[in-house]
Amino acid sequence: MQYLITFLEGLISFISPCMLPMLPIFLSYFAGGDEEEGKKNIVPRAVAFVLGFTAIFSLIGVFAGSLGAFLTAHKTAVNIVSGAIVIVLGLSHLGIIPINLFKGVHRSVEVKGLFSAFLFGVVYSASITPCVGAFLGSAIMMASASGSTLQGLLLLLVYSLGLGIPFILSALLLERLGDTFEFIKKNYNTINKVSGAFLIIVGIAMMLGLLDRLVALV
Repeated sequence: MQYLITFLEGLISFISPCMLPMLPIFLSYFAGGDEEEGKKNIVPRAVAFVLGFTAIFSLIGVFAGSLGAFLTAHKTAVNIVSGAIVIVLGLSHLGIIPINLFKGVHRSVEVKGLFSAFLFGVVYSASITPCVGAFLGSAIMMASASGSTLQGLLLLLVYSLGLGIPFILSALLLERLGDTFEFIKKNYNTINKVSGAFLIIVGIAMMLGLLDRLVALV
């Protein structure tokens, strides 16, 4: 259940108002100047970019899980604090509690190869963190509450997959996804409200220990 939630948080991060509109710009970076060569470059460079931010987020998961491992004796307190933070992030996403930290950061870069694209992913992991901070923060809190280094790694890896898989699919199917992107853009307000409510529900479940119980049942 925790892995499903973090995957959904990664997916929602992808369609966030400050992430999705930047997708064509990202892909144009990967294409470069040559149109014919660009078509061949987009997908492998998109994969390298995803691997770049996945590496950083996975390291964050290891750190959060390791920290939680030291706090296993205070599992209930960790769940309550982590859940409360996730609820605040959800309220922030709904605009009820404004947190200026969660604002998009855009940078112009030049991507010339796979290694360059990977470094772009590493560097941009810091830049997109404010953009997707609410959902990334929720995933980190879940990793910390897990009290396991391995589980912390896996949770952030799954989050990265939720964010990265649609990115790679977009690179593969760019010309066919115009209508889908337009639909998402037209319904941003509804998506934001549902996403914020989702975070609040996750936070409440963490505070009440419901996620731990679900994991135990599985």
